[in-house]
Amino acid sequence: MMDGITKADALLADKAYDADERVRQKLEEKGCMAVIPPKSNRKTPPDYDKDIYKERHLIENFFARLKQYRAIATRYDKTALNFLGAIYLAAIVIWLN
Repeated sequence: MMDGITKADALLADKAYDADERVRQKLEEKGCMAVIPPKSNRKTPPDYDKDIYKERHLIENFFARLKQYRAIATRYDKTALNFLGAIYLAAIVIWLN
């Protein structure tokens, strides 16, 4: 997953990805900011941008609303192009409501 990041300014993730060697160091090498809240058992918790992390909630809500559409949640479409079209259509409906 980390090798695919090439042009990102920041990576938003939850506490499960709070690992120095596997995540934070690799992001730092690529010049990407890690916006990951520290686990509660850390002795020296690293800083993170709390304002950017709050925006992650909006993305989570969008995916939750997108999964309410049965065709998308179960992926009835056989081709990737038709599936992407269904996602576009559902996103437009969500955006208009």
